[in-house]
Amino acid sequence: MMDYKKAGVDIEAGYKSVELMKGYVKETMRSEVLGGLGGFSGAFSLKKIKEMDDPVLLSGTDGCGTKVKLAFIMDKHDTIGIDAVAMCVNDIACAGGEPLFFLDYIACGKNYPEKIATIVKGVAEGCKQSDAALIGGETAEHPDLMPVDEYDLAGFAVGVCDRKDLITGENIKPGDTLIGIASSGVHSNGFSLVRKVFEMTKESLETYYDELGMTLGESLITPTRIYVKALKSVKNAGIKVKGCSHITGGGFYENIPRMLPEGVCAVVEKNSYEVPAIFKLLAKTGDIDEQMMYNTYNMGVGMVLAIDSADADKTIEAINAAGDKAWKLGTVEAGDKGVKIV
Repeated sequence: MMDYKKAGVDIEAGYKSVELMKGYVKETMRSEVLGGLGGFSGAFSLKKIKEMDDPVLLSGTDGCGTKVKLAFIMDKHDTIGIDAVAMCVNDIACAGGEPLFFLDYIACGKNYPEKIATIVKGVAEGCKQSDAALIGGETAEHPDLMPVDEYDLAGFAVGVCDRKDLITGENIKPGDTLIGIASSGVHSNGFSLVRKVFEMTKESLETYYDELGMTLGESLITPTRIYVKALKSVKNAGIKVKGCSHITGGGFYENIPRMLPEGVCAVVEKNSYEVPAIFKLLAKTGDIDEQMMYNTYNMGVGMVLAIDSADADKTIEAINAAGDKAWKLGTVEAGDKGVKIV
């Protein structure tokens, strides 16, 4: 007799993984969440939004790209969820928004309940770091479509912002200061190139590098930094952020212009900070030229803010107070919209 289990989908494993992840999910709850885990949709009260003059909903969706491949080889699944959350909530934060809730989607070749729960533990940790509630998710078992030991992870977040607090970039002008906020490493972009530079084997990833102070695998799998609290700290200090760019795929050259109006150019001083060792190692080992590095990776800068020059010191203080590291990265000049790295 044929049944769903013989076809490759284990419903019991699905129940078990939900039971195992419940504790992690519970830790992310906010007062606005209605009902428990297990309904067909996640319910979230919007009562608080009534206090805003003109509330705007913001949303972001993303995955972790081929960074998941690293998790498979290292058999380390507890931080990749932080990456999935970070990629979404950082996009909301750089528009001036506060993330409200997150939903995750895991597609796997085979549902190993403990592994799925470990992935969700990371998702919950990312939600805690960004004060977002994990109000739903989906684990889809895809036999024959994916190998049994592989999965993909993605998600999306919804946030809110009062229209007057939206960060649009439209008022950026020559003379403004660019502030950089440190990244935690490669984050979740450019891993297709990383995997061409370094052999993706257990042995290669377990190799210790003095300049990294850790193994290659430990450095590469470091989760993406979440900047929600840093940006909230800036807002609470009464500083108007004119523009904000989340440095993801496409590096400096693609992402910084996304916050700029016509007629201004961002001038980044590359000597204003120390490029982390992992990027130097990547460039050297892969023989990657500097332009390509800045066009692919964050190079140690996870977020770039444009602010009035008079607010620079206060902004750096507010970011440092939130536990992040910030510095003056450069300036805004008149010119063709774009980026100059000097």
